[in-house]
Amino acid sequence: MTSPTGTQAVDRAAQLLREVVHCTDAVTFTELTAATGLAKSTTSRLLMALERGGLVRRDDHGGFRPGEMFVGYAWRGGAEAGLVAVARPFLDRLGDATGETINLGVASNGMVEQIAQVESTYLIGGTNWVGLSVPLHCAALGKVLLAYGAAQLPPGRLEHRTARTITSRAALQADLAEVRRHGYTVTEEELEPGLIAVAAPVYSAGAACVAAMSVSGPASRLTRARIHDVAAACVAQANALSAVLGHQAARNGNPGNGAAGNGAAGNGAAGNGKAGGHSPEREGAA
Repeated sequence: MTSPTGTQAVDRAAQLLREVVHCTDAVTFTELTAATGLAKSTTSRLLMALERGGLVRRDDHGGFRPGEMFVGYAWRGGAEAGLVAVARPFLDRLGDATGETINLGVASNGMVEQIAQVESTYLIGGTNWVGLSVPLHCAALGKVLLAYGAAQLPPGRLEHRTARTITSRAALQADLAEVRRHGYTVTEEELEPGLIAVAAPVYSAGAACVAAMSVSGPASRLTRARIHDVAAACVAQANALSAVLGHQAARNGNPGNGAAGNGAAGNGAAGNGKAGGHSPEREGAA
């Protein structure tokens, strides 16, 4: 049997890509081979190439979803502006409820980029983050995007931003598992000293996380006594925005393991005093 020509390989890769992009849920390897009629060895080789190129990505269960290239393209320019327009009322409500800085973030080139912000009502702690990109591993927005598969950690060493930054990939993966378990994260001083943040996932139709919403402020205001209510408010507004974007939470909780349906905050923010699996006093970044 002769090897496929370059054109045949491209056609077959495009066939696989169509199947992944057109499905609202993750597609398994078996489903892809059945749908395309391609040999398992060919399917495996092409999927590996597509994954290296950022065109597909695997979720925690091994299923295939559109990669960061598609997610980034979908929300840039007009699409991103559309997301900001839809999200604005929810960001404003969260700002009114907390008085702190509110941000909406998406994955971009291995970083997290803030695409919208509501300013804090306080004089202290007002930084304009819009347009700024920060590392995924030490930002609350970034941890949510990583935890829910909306971003992938770039290769190389994890940047050490502060004394509290998690720089071990194994420790970070354990932290992300707790984010998924609770449905949100609280980070303390990983990005900047004295900066605390809470973030929760935003979903579109299906189970795909497309953005993250955060509340951030100085440690003097976002204290342990207050962080529970702030986390609950953040989760609630992220859930409400997700519903408008077409996401339907499962009756016993959502596909994101707690960010919707069960109120997530009941598991952490308002329940056991934990966020992302850690006490606010020992957690990581904004």
